[in-house]
Amino acid sequence: MTRVARILDAADALDAAASALRAGLVVVVPTDTVYGVAADPFRPGACDRLFAAKGRPHHVQLPVLVDGPDQAAALAEVGAGARALMARFWPGALTIVLPRRPEVAVDLGDDRSTVGVRCPDHAVPRRLCAEVGPLATTSANRHGGATPATAREVAELLGRAVDVVIDGGPCTGSPSTVVDCTGPELRLLRAGALPLEAVRAELRSCR
Repeated sequence: MTRVARILDAADALDAAASALRAGLVVVVPTDTVYGVAADPFRPGACDRLFAAKGRPHHVQLPVLVDGPDQAAALAEVGAGARALMARFWPGALTIVLPRRPEVAVDLGDDRSTVGVRCPDHAVPRRLCAEVGPLATTSANRHGGATPATAREVAELLGRAVDVVIDGGPCTGSPSTVVDCTGPELRLLRAGALPLEAVRAELRSCR
């Protein structure tokens, strides 16, 4: 029988989503910005399924959602500036690209030296991260396309590529702002919900 995504209310979906993630499958989660597709990067084949679900080329790195700074520090080398940004803007719409710890051998894309981490301001993905671990998560769309605002639209778009869709109501925010903290100067990689000047001001204040 053909498998189709299960659309579940957020109150009922966490156990089903956690089980699917532990099985290496792809789930859809609401976030504070847009709906995301998520997989456990430590499960064999899970990130391959995530790349395939989006039609995303492998050279476009997958970011990772975490439940807080401690989980981020298990994946990345977190310097003083990055810690200040986490303390000020997390949970929230800021993705921070950092040097990846060499022992973190997960396939997030062709660049194995860095990882983008974010703690979302939404209880559902944070609870999943707390239960399952850090989650490779990116917007729930076809690569280069718009992200639908509702769970049902996402389910129709991605179809059998996902196992569980958590319906958290409309997600109509802007994507997260992405900054690169791997070098001596902060670099903007993607403009988003958080103004870049606010990020730069925080870094200036902590020096």
